Amino acid sequence: MSSPTPITAPGTLAPTPSQTVGPFYGYALPFAGGGDMVPVGHPGAVVLHGHVLDGAGAPVPDALVEVWQPAPDGSRRGAPGSLRRDPVTGAVIGRHGLTFTGFGRVPTDADGHYAVRTVPPGGVPYVAITVFARGLTHHLHTRAYLHDAAGLAEDRLLSRLPEQRRATLLTTPEDTGVHRFDIRLQYDGVHEETVFLDFG
Repeated sequence: MSSPTPITAPGTLAPTPSQTVGPFYGYALPFAGGGDMVPVGHPGAVVLHGHVLDGAGAPVPDALVEVWQPAPDGSRRGAPGSLRRDPVTGAVIGRHGLTFTGFGRVPTDADGHYAVRTVPPGGVPYVAITVFARGLTHHLHTRAYLHDAAGLAEDRLLSRLPEQRRATLLTTPEDTGVHRFDIRLQYDGVHEETVFLDFG
């Protein structure tokens, strides 16, 4: 006897994998050293870190955060080197620690925390961020504007936002070279939702 066909409302279809999130990311996409866009001790290195938080202000422990940025000289060529494999086992062994690729990818931990080590971008005062998380049918784009970067006053996006919304895109200084940037997926009744960009 065959198993029954699932019943759906007329005119509806089951979601496809592109419309659902997880648990795919934790298995396939993070790689060793994904947050080390430059090695420990690199001159001028900065740390960008924070929490991904949901609409209740609770941490999202299974989000994936991608960071994209130009090199300090403003170039956007990028470079290979992030996804090296062990020549014997074929396992991904991550970066070789020498080449700046302009790209980082890290999962959040059990507390919803992420961190990347990078260098200040050249030519723009921000790093571009993409967030993937459970419950999102499409990834979200935002920017983390470094609070001490040149050109903040002239940035076209920041200048068009009300002060309260603009604040959601600025990092908070925590220590020398340490930038805090929490990503709030929704307004929680106290804190503004992070400004997200629509590239559609």
